[in-house]
Amino acid sequence: QVQLVESGGGLVQAGGSLRLSCATSGRAFSNYHMGWFRQAPGKEREFVAEITRSGGDTYYADTEKGRFTISRDNAKNTVWLQMNSLKPEDTAVYYCAARGYRPGPWNCWGQGTQVTVSS
Repeated sequence: QVQLVESGGGLVQAGGSLRLSCATSGRAFSNYHMGWFRQAPGKEREFVAEITRSGGDTYYADTEKGRFTISRDNAKNTVWLQMNSLKPEDTAVYYCAARGYRPGPWNCWGQGTQVTVSS
């Protein structure tokens, strides 16, 4: 398994941008499909974006299409989530996750990073 550590969260005004990072260690990063999820207070964790092992394919939740961009650098063992045009409803704890195959369970999770968007 890989160990995942998120960073880059914080407080931003509506319309602003943040870039989240997920640094990994452990077994070969390039073996994993990587994803971002988020959980707002009182709500279930929801899918945000995914990027395949090579970075060749990306997938997004409908509400994030056009605003968020997921990317990765296998040489740096890092995946990013660029978030633009942020809205107060984007406020949540954002989690990085990994899975070995698609479809399959997300079986590695980071500890999360808080994103707060003020109106």
